[in-house]
Amino acid sequence: MSDRSGRGNSGLFHALKSIVVTLLASGKTRLELLGNELEAEKLRAIHLILMAQGMVFCFGVCTLLIVALLTALFWDNRLLVLSVSTGLFLVLSGVFFALFKRSLQRPEQVFATSIAELKEDLRQLKEAVGHESAAE
Repeated sequence: MSDRSGRGNSGLFHALKSIVVTLLASGKTRLELLGNELEAEKLRAIHLILMAQGMVFCFGVCTLLIVALLTALFWDNRLLVLSVSTGLFLVLSGVFFALFKRSLQRPEQVFATSIAELKEDLRQLKEAVGHESAAE
């Protein structure tokens, strides 16, 4: 009988070791996935910043040149041209701000893939633990 319990303990120890190895391998995979997602988010943020800077610079230069051109063309009505231009570009800047703000919104949750994989791992572990306790 003692031989039987000794074998049971080594089998339990082996099962615990394999669970620990599985958990460590799963954790390593999840950390690598999280690292990849962080890198992708960093690149996306840099891309958005560069696009915003280019947009603001080009829009500013274009605005100045258009207003200068219209003022030179309609010199007699320069106050009207400057007033209308100011109002127009104020409205346009609001539209661009709204578009930029909309592009910052993400359709999915950040790290959605990592969270889904962790949920699946938890489900599988709970299922495995349920089968082991039912077998005893």
